[in-house]
Amino acid sequence: MTLRRPTKSDASSIAAISIEVWVGTYLKRGVNAFFADFALNEFTPAKVEKLISDPSQFILVSDNEQGIDGFIRVSSSSKPPVEGCSELEISTFYVQPRHHGKGIGKQLLEAAFQHCRDSAAESVWLTTNAENDAAIAFYLSRGFEHVGETHFRIGDERYLNNVYSFRFL
Repeated sequence: MTLRRPTKSDASSIAAISIEVWVGTYLKRGVNAFFADFALNEFTPAKVEKLISDPSQFILVSDNEQGIDGFIRVSSSSKPPVEGCSELEISTFYVQPRHHGKGIGKQLLEAAFQHCRDSAAESVWLTTNAENDAAIAFYLSRGFEHVGETHFRIGDERYLNNVYSFRFL
């Protein structure tokens, strides 16, 4: 496994992983048009290419002998949903489920932490669905603290998300 910055040629792989992980994590009882349309419109190679080119985004991919199996994205210009959080957000953090438990997530997260330290950040924050028990357990085990709540929105629908912060100082 190698961690590296993505190139534009990785955009379709990152988009495909995003769809796979998002659908697999949040659509447990089936896929309807509302959620399918969201995922297919949100996770496109064109949108990923823009993120790769955006200097306010720090993205790392995990690359194995077959291809990309996970990635993490730190945004440096995010507006935190609760007071006391920095402007650095782990805005996307996906590892293919079949690669869970191999240390990929830990290595991606540690590399993201190092990027934040190099940026002299005091903290970094993220949100996750309040029902995503596996992610919550992972974040708590890595030293994140629950600091509040917000909502993820798709159209007029709202979904409760927890806000977690990790302090470097």
